[in-house]
Amino acid sequence: MDTTAVVGTRLDYFVILLYFVLIFSFGFIFARFTRSTKDFFFGGQRFSWWLITFSCVASVVGSYSFVKYSAAGFRYGMSSSMTYLNDWIVMGFLLLGWLPILYFGRIGSVPDYFKKRFDGRTAVMATIIVLLYMVGYIGINLYTMGIALNAMLGTNIFLSAVVVAVVCAVYVTIGGQTSVIMTDLAQGIILLIGGFLLFFLGLHVLGGWEAFWSGLPILHRLPFAKFNEPHEFHFVGIFWQDGIANTFALYMMNQGFILRFLSLKSVKEIKKTFLSLVLVLMPLAAFAVSNAGWLGRAMVSQGVLPPDVDAHQIFVRVANTVCQPGLFGFVMAALTAALMSTIDTLINAVSAVAVNDVYKPYVAPNASDKHHLRVARIVSFSAALMGIALVPVFASFKSIYVAHGSFTASITPPMVVTIVLGVYWKKFTSSAAFWTLFGGTVMVVLSIAWPVLITPFSHGVDPSGGFKYMRALFGLAASGIIAVLVSYLTKTKSAKAIEGLVVGTLDKAKEKYKGAPANEVEGKKVAVLLNVSEEIEELSVSQKIAQLMSAKKGDIVYVSDARRWLGGLRSVHARISAIHEEDTLEVWITPALAKQGNLVVDRKHRIEKII
Repeated sequence: MDTTAVVGTRLDYFVILLYFVLIFSFGFIFARFTRSTKDFFFGGQRFSWWLITFSCVASVVGSYSFVKYSAAGFRYGMSSSMTYLNDWIVMGFLLLGWLPILYFGRIGSVPDYFKKRFDGRTAVMATIIVLLYMVGYIGINLYTMGIALNAMLGTNIFLSAVVVAVVCAVYVTIGGQTSVIMTDLAQGIILLIGGFLLFFLGLHVLGGWEAFWSGLPILHRLPFAKFNEPHEFHFVGIFWQDGIANTFALYMMNQGFILRFLSLKSVKEIKKTFLSLVLVLMPLAAFAVSNAGWLGRAMVSQGVLPPDVDAHQIFVRVANTVCQPGLFGFVMAALTAALMSTIDTLINAVSAVAVNDVYKPYVAPNASDKHHLRVARIVSFSAALMGIALVPVFASFKSIYVAHGSFTASITPPMVVTIVLGVYWKKFTSSAAFWTLFGGTVMVVLSIAWPVLITPFSHGVDPSGGFKYMRALFGLAASGIIAVLVSYLTKTKSAKAIEGLVVGTLDKAKEKYKGAPANEVEGKKVAVLLNVSEEIEELSVSQKIAQLMSAKKGDIVYVSDARRWLGGLRSVHARISAIHEEDTLEVWITPALAKQGNLVVDRKHRIEKII
């Protein structure tokens, strides 16, 4: 429901407007690095781990995060951070199986994987589910940003969502994945700084740590919610819905994250990214997005805020209370950064699936890459419009937390089961995969119509809440049962047909990726001088460089500008086509590859063996 409350000053609004202009400009600057669909979707697969790590944080932390977790923190205390602290659960599944298989298999999406691992009809089902999942996420982010702007300016929630969606869509449409990554790098830093700044300013207003801590009720100081009550927020439901179903879905079926990990220069960089993301930055993000709610509860106890303050608006109200003019605008810019960094990722992801898994194979398979790039930009803008259409749907829920939880618990379980079994169980059949997706989805829909179906899985949760979170466990169990039963009743693909697509066959995936047996002998990174020649096939290195890298002819290497702070923006992968005998630290590359990697000739570069 819209309100007429207006907070902030003209200086704050100027700061927010300036933020929009700067991010807009930032996105346009990096648009020149997008020349193909590979650039548009994968950023040329050139980036370093540190850049993508911050970019991933920005993609995880949406505007719904600040509004949703601040509201949960206000109502339930520090247990609101539970959701962001469970990503370690998927670490083994991703790093030992899913991500290396995608990278070495040159697989760009879940539907693409399903088509190779199973069959076409399973890929079609996956396409439908993935698109619904991502468009829904765009919608809920737009809705929560509309709530924040409504609290600030008194503007209509739907109109606010439209304005923000258009801004995001424009720079994604023009710049693609490179613009998304680089703008998200800036936005990830801004939202973390904004979240921590808010907390320290809040402590100052309250009079220090003791006043803050004493202002929290006892239950608000605990790190975990009650096991199965109240039905709006309880530990067992958050575990199954967020810790299992949603966390697996976020990293394994969210095309935005798949694209982000596949934009890295190597699998080794993927591992660095995930470990630093899960063990360092996500805990920091949990604190950044939740602390306004904790501060708000303490402020109510201390009389700084009225007892009837709306939990949905607690982030904006706390920020306006503790920040001076200008600083409030910066903190609200952090909220805007969270929104845009998530939506731009999702818009680009929707476009990737729609073009690579629908348009290119079924509508225009013989069209040029330039044509597909033009279609990708059209789809990107259309994805933002579809997200806008869902804003009224999410507005009908009692709270943002319930809206988000209900959405993810309903749509993710069948896909999570199918991906995990597809990667880790060789006997999982194509027919079983299809019926897991279809049958699992049907069972989830039936549980919405008849919640009594969830009762055996409810762990004593009060049924009056409709089992919104426990639906995730029901969906996982129903999908798992279908998967196992159908697998034992149908024929498994031959071992050769699934080589490189399941755990235990990664060596074959690496061999297919390279076109020859992998060279995994550790070598050094070498500082070199780059030259260009049209007389070589791809890349020529000296014998000295080859020895330092432990490389040989046919190996794939990564050449990048020596300035590390670029994060791989000027870089390219190439195959060693020749090894010359000169005892120098010079490499020769074709003009086409130099142009592809935006490399500057006669400048110092670094070269390293990838595989």
